[in-house]
Amino acid sequence: MQSALYIKTKVLAGNKIEIQVPEAQIGDRVDVFVILPEKTEPKKRSVIDILEEVHAKHPPKSAEEIDRQLREERDSWDS
Repeated sequence: MQSALYIKTKVLAGNKIEIQVPEAQIGDRVDVFVILPEKTEPKKRSVIDILEEVHAKHPPKSAEEIDRQLREERDSWDS
């Protein structure tokens, strides 16, 4: 029966890996499979998409609302 050994290791300097196979003898031939981790690319969003998301969460204020907030802020300075 053919055996298999699962080993996790880190890539070393020079893009090399080192593994130890205790079950093998010097001179034995082995097959090695290297499975690289999936690298997910960051989701790219357009500026328009980002602005639409921001406006959906915080609808833009009217000029009157902004004027009222500024007036309230200025009035608080006098207190």
